[in-house]
Amino acid sequence: MNWLTLNSIEQLDQIIQDSHQVPVAIFKHSTRCSISSMAKSRLERSWNFEDQQVQVYYLDLIAFREISNEIANKFGVEHQSPQMLLIKGGKAIYADSHSGISVSSMEEAIA
Repeated sequence: MNWLTLNSIEQLDQIIQDSHQVPVAIFKHSTRCSISSMAKSRLERSWNFEDQQVQVYYLDLIAFREISNEIANKFGVEHQSPQMLLIKGGKAIYADSHSGISVSSMEEAIA
């Protein structure tokens, strides 16, 4: 996985613009939570998208909680941790959390 770091609210506008060209994934991760670490590890092991198929961002929730709050507002999803969102055409087409995060479900959402 080629993680891009999400560390400013302004990046969300760029993510929305980019999502009109290529789907963009945002993984919201709590660095203090073992469940979040397991979800991240499982995601990395099963990730099979090429870089040009999906851009993938990593958000450290402990350091940037205000960005997570803005994600909830912009995309109309309830905050969860860990959480994966998939943005396409400026809208969240997939959102799941904890053990529900699935690369195969993301593939179905994109198709």
